[in-house]
Amino acid sequence: MYRFFFVFVVLFATISMTFAIPTAAQNGTLVDLEKRVTHVGRGTWFHTGQGNCGQWNTDQDPIVAMALAFYNQNNGVNCGQWLQITNTANSKTTLAYVHDSCPGCSWNDLDMSPAVFSQLADLSVGVLQISWYFMPPSWHP
Repeated sequence: MYRFFFVFVVLFATISMTFAIPTAAQNGTLVDLEKRVTHVGRGTWFHTGQGNCGQWNTDQDPIVAMALAFYNQNNGVNCGQWLQITNTANSKTTLAYVHDSCPGCSWNDLDMSPAVFSQLADLSVGVLQISWYFMPPSWHP
């Protein structure tokens, strides 16, 4: 009798957990949830111009250049995708989108427009330790 009760409880718990799996809906349509990967690297700043994504930008635009190797591996698919960036020294956070590539950056580094960098630290700092992750592809503020 005890075994029957135990099997029943385990079966009920398993079925209950199946129905409790979170899903996301966007405009009433189910969407895939992606695992968020947090990258840790160096953050620098640069004066903008025409980026590798093909558009011209100004220093006031909230853009970043990702490592050229990262950009090339993804064939530029991250162009226009938003990121959340955090200065790990002071926990300041900002949002920016990918609009360029950075030939001198290591895999997890970002080169930021002055507008983005200045939200994390003074431009005179020059180099930051940052963490960052991609927002969902269709997300925008």
